[in-house]
Amino acid sequence: MIEKKEIPLKNSEILYLIGESGTVGILKVGKEKILFIGTPEMEEIAQFLEEDDLIAISAFGLGEKFEKGIKSLGYITREMDAPIIVLPKDHPSSKHLSMVLSVGDKVRLNCNIIPGTHPEQDVLCSCESLSGLTIEKSKNGVTIHGKLKSYKIEDF
Repeated sequence: MIEKKEIPLKNSEILYLIGESGTVGILKVGKEKILFIGTPEMEEIAQFLEEDDLIAISAFGLGEKFEKGIKSLGYITREMDAPIIVLPKDHPSSKHLSMVLSVGDKVRLNCNIIPGTHPEQDVLCSCESLSGLTIEKSKNGVTIHGKLKSYKIEDF
């Protein structure tokens, strides 16, 4: 049986899921909006978001430096409406990414994908110890499916 954990999360907070070698930050979109995604095929996808949809940011490291990076990328995505850029699968820069993000109502964490190369916004590259978790939006927070060892919530 898969574990299920409800975690309350306000629009003014950020949730950090802490793995053995990586961190995933989760925050609410906060308002209805459109987010644009640039694909390797030179297309632009418009993703319509609801206020309780999630911005999930995966950082490949632990500690304050990575948490500040997650917060910054969350701010840029949520408040500045910065588009998401998806790299081609063989792009050399994908191995140099320190953070990647996904936006939507549900995110599946997976350590077996190439960072930054998935236009599907329901999958996100993560460290191995967080791989397999599924994060779903809920009206009052998030629901985590899978075994979560450590997390914390801070003001955003």
